[in-house]
Amino acid sequence: MIYNALHHQPLPVYGDGKQIRDWLYVEDHCRAIECVLESGKLGEIYNVGGNNEHYNIDIVRLIISQLKQETRDPAINNSLIRHVTDRPGHDRRYAIDSSKIQKELGWKPETPFEKGINTTLCWYLDHPEWMQQVMTGEYRKFNESNAVNQL
Repeated sequence: MIYNALHHQPLPVYGDGKQIRDWLYVEDHCRAIECVLESGKLGEIYNVGGNNEHYNIDIVRLIISQLKQETRDPAINNSLIRHVTDRPGHDRRYAIDSSKIQKELGWKPETPFEKGINTTLCWYLDHPEWMQQVMTGEYRKFNESNAVNQL
């Protein structure tokens, strides 16, 4: 979505965009994995969630709004949104109950949603070369050469 918005390309949204997802900042997710590795019980399952449920369409609109503000590019606007046919059987809501990891291991998200999404967008803006490598598939060459060297 970020790349497409920055390049004035369509932003595909399934159906009405009212699918609900739980959003978690990447560094909070990494802290949760580290917490489970260090303190989790062998064989146990710990769900990790951000307690930040939002409609997909609202996230797309937020991305547009913040990118437009950061870049001052008037072409980044809601007219880029394209509602596309929803996937058959697409879940309306993914709910995460992260109470176990919070109670048993003391982990909880530290980054408020608004700060996390803004930090993420700024990171993408500051690393256009990374985005380009992902979009062109260039990063695969690095991964493949390093995987071969690891064997």
